[in-house]
Amino acid sequence: MADSTIDKPKIGIVGLGWIAQVFHLPILSKLQDVEIACVCDRDKNKARALADKYGIPRYYTSFEEMLKHEDLHAVDVCTSTDAHTEVSIACMETKRDVFVEKPIARTYAEALRIADSVKKNKRKLMVGMNHRFRPDTMMLRSFIENNEFGKIFYAKAGWLKKPSTESSWLMQGKLSGGGVFIDLGIVMLDLALWMTGYPEVSRVSATDYTHKTKVEDSSVAFITMKNGATITIEVSWNFHIENELYYCNIYGEQGSGKINPLMIHKEMHGNVVNVTPVKTDASQNAIKKSYENELKHFVGALRGIHPVISTAQEAVQRMKIVDAVYKSADKGKEIYFK
Repeated sequence: MADSTIDKPKIGIVGLGWIAQVFHLPILSKLQDVEIACVCDRDKNKARALADKYGIPRYYTSFEEMLKHEDLHAVDVCTSTDAHTEVSIACMETKRDVFVEKPIARTYAEALRIADSVKKNKRKLMVGMNHRFRPDTMMLRSFIENNEFGKIFYAKAGWLKKPSTESSWLMQGKLSGGGVFIDLGIVMLDLALWMTGYPEVSRVSATDYTHKTKVEDSSVAFITMKNGATITIEVSWNFHIENELYYCNIYGEQGSGKINPLMIHKEMHGNVVNVTPVKTDASQNAIKKSYENELKHFVGALRGIHPVISTAQEAVQRMKIVDAVYKSADKGKEIYFK
């Protein structure tokens, strides 16, 4: 089925929860160069209603039935995390490419199984790391790639939210694989690693806090790289703060940058100079824009225009660090990488 150039790939969407309804369906249905052939959800009424709303010809309640009956190039997996491994592997074994929402899986072991299937079946798989596709993060990364900051020695990233009453599958460790770290921490970890060019990890130290949930609702991790650089990540669903805080700051020997809003500073002739590009998209739609850019990228990859970014192989590396964060928090000690 995988042709190197497909004019208009046909895709199916599995899992019609919040992320599919707020981002994937509205964005994909507007793109000219892709066709949503079908949707699938265990809730028949939901599947039917969304197929009607977006003029999608067919809906299913079983992804196995969908794979058997549909002539698809790719599948967009928006299920809860516990189903990612099974659905993604089934798609690849029936020769479909896959977009899977973050995190790729609940554990490092599950991520490895998915990555092995990508290799074995020679498929394209992209993991939804939409924060790489925000206008401000893309701009900051281009400065780093041009070596504007010199050697990067420290990155800190965090996403701190106010308490909310939503109790969904995210709060159930069996389904999600953990708490706030696998939900928000993995996003900030990915951003910091991607920004700094994926340095190799030497050791990880982390502390988790559990207040009102069975899984951790706040988490702090300190990661030391083999090149001596360090990264700190702080995330919470439960900080008593006025406004949600979302940041990623990068510090180099000759300059620094941060996002939300974008600010770039460089050392020039002994002074620190603000070199932030004037036209930056500081608007609230950075998240929506990031999903648009990301899904367009996936469609472009299906059409053979460019390779996939945010691959299964990168996701495996991330999950190895996530597993170490949980192990460190659980055992109360630093975890060393071999």
